[in-house]
Amino acid sequence: MKTAISIPDKLFTAADQYARSQGISRSHLYAKAVAQFLEQHPTDHITRQLNEVYQNTPAQLTEILSAMQFTSTDKEEW
Repeated sequence: MKTAISIPDKLFTAADQYARSQGISRSHLYAKAVAQFLEQHPTDHITRQLNEVYQNTPAQLTEILSAMQFTSTDKEEW
């Protein structure tokens, strides 16, 4: 897929020099950079979707649910 992007001149120059020094194309460098960014930020999309779903729903913990949670975990001595 071809696309056009705008980046600052200094960043373009640095990326171009790096790609040449590594023997890879700028396209390959940009694709790797985007892939790495997405790999490092996988939860952003999920968190955003969850926030949209629950933005109008108040967070509530009923007494019954709270009791169930406390009784379902093992007791630990401190």
